[in-house]
Amino acid sequence: MKNKISIASGQGFWGDLIDAPIHQVTKGEVDYLVMDYLAEVTMSILQKQNNRNPKLGYARDLPELMKKILPICKEKGIKVITNGGGVNPVCCADAILEAAIELGIKNLDIAVVLGDNIKNRIDEIISTGCELKNMETGESIQNYKEKLLSANVYFGAEPIVEALQRGADIVITGRTTDTGLTLAPMIYEFGWDLNNYDLMATGTIAGHILECGGQATGGNFLGDWESIDNLAEIGFPIAEAYPNGDVIITKHESTGGRVSFETVAEQLLYEIGDPREYITPECVADFTSVNLEDLGNDRVKVYGIKGKPATDFYKVSASYSNGYSAVGSLTYSWPQALTKAKAASDILKKRLENLNLKFDEIKTEFVGYDSCHGPLSKPIDENQLNEVMMRFAVRSNDYFAVERFGKEIAPLILTGPPSVTGFAGGRPRPSEVIAFWPALIRKELVKPEVRILELK
Repeated sequence: MKNKISIASGQGFWGDLIDAPIHQVTKGEVDYLVMDYLAEVTMSILQKQNNRNPKLGYARDLPELMKKILPICKEKGIKVITNGGGVNPVCCADAILEAAIELGIKNLDIAVVLGDNIKNRIDEIISTGCELKNMETGESIQNYKEKLLSANVYFGAEPIVEALQRGADIVITGRTTDTGLTLAPMIYEFGWDLNNYDLMATGTIAGHILECGGQATGGNFLGDWESIDNLAEIGFPIAEAYPNGDVIITKHESTGGRVSFETVAEQLLYEIGDPREYITPECVADFTSVNLEDLGNDRVKVYGIKGKPATDFYKVSASYSNGYSAVGSLTYSWPQALTKAKAASDILKKRLENLNLKFDEIKTEFVGYDSCHGPLSKPIDENQLNEVMMRFAVRSNDYFAVERFGKEIAPLILTGPPSVTGFAGGRPRPSEVIAFWPALIRKELVKPEVRILELK
C-alpha cells in the first residue's frame, strides 16, 4: 500500500482548457490524471451524435489529447481516468488505441465501463414497476418515451476500482459521478473498505473539490479575485491523498492561480443542496463535517469528514426533446438606451400577438441592466448606460411560430426605436430544446460491466 497518492484534475467540463491535462502531467509528479467531461446536457448531445454515426458519441478531443500525453503517462506510470466515453466508451477506447499504435506504444490496457446507458431498456425497467418518475414533478417517464434523447445511470467508483484491479492504465467510462473519478484510486491504492463511510465521504468530497478544474484554484473566485495571480496560466487542483483519510489540495508550483482556505471553501459550496445529505452511490457525505486548514504555499488540508451508508438507488440523468427556441438581440445606444430597448421589446411582443403566434414562453433580458439579476436589479439612471442589449427569446412546441419570430426581429431596425445596432449572423433559427429528466432507479436493476482492451 502506498503512503500517498497524487490525483490531478485535468478537465472540469467538455470544452475546458485544452492544455490543462498536459500541464498536469508535465509540470510536476502525479499518480493519476482524472478528467470530467460530462454535464447533463452533454449526454444528449453525444447521444444525438451517436444516432447519426454509431462510431461517435464520445468527447472527440479526448483521443487527440491522449496522443500528446500518452508517451508521458506511460513513461511516468500515470494512470488516466475519465468519463469522456460519453455514450460510446468502446469507440472512444478504440480511438485511443489507434493513437497508441500510431505512437508505437505497447503493453497498454484500456478499460471501458459499460451498462449506464438504459435508453433502450426503458420498457423493460418500467415493467419491473420502476416508472423512473421525475424527481421534481413526480411524473412517470412512460409518457415521454417517444421524446427521449438519452437516459444514463450515474455509476460510482466501484467499476473504476475493478478496472484498476484488473491492471488498467486508462479507464474510460460513460455517465459516472464526478466524484467517483477521484474516489476510485483512493479505494484501489489504500484498500479502503467500501463500508467505511467516513473514508468514502472523504474521497467523495476530494472529488467534489477537483471536479470543476480551475474553479478550486482561483478561477471564478468571488472573493478578492483581483489578487489571484496569473489566471492566464492557472494551475488545476491536485489532491494528495493519504491512507488515513487526510487530503491536501494543492497545485504545481510553476502554475498560476491560488489554493487557499477561501478558494477551496468556495468550491465546496458549488452545486450543494442539503450539505448534510450529499448523496452518491458509495455514501451520503456530510459537508458540515469538513475541516479545512490552510497550510500556506498553496496547500490546504481537508480532514475529519463524516459519511453515512449509501442509499439503495442510483440517480438517472435522462433528457428529452421539448419543442424549439430561438434567441435574437439588438443593441440600443445612449441616450435613453434602456427606454429604447424596453420599447423595442414591447413592439416585438405586440407584433407576435397580432400574428396569433402561440409560445410557451417569451423572455426579454436587457443585458447591461438585468440579465444576471433579473427582478433583483435595482432601478438606475438610464443615462448612465452607454448601451443596452435587448435579448429576446421564445420557446414553443410549434416550429412555425419559432421560425416566424426569427423574421420579426430584424425589421425593428428600421421600424422601431432609434440608435440601434448589433444585428449580425442572420435571422435567429429554431433550435431543439433539450429538457432534463432526473429520476432514481434501484441499484439491482442495473449492473456495470468492465471490459479490458489490450494492446500488446
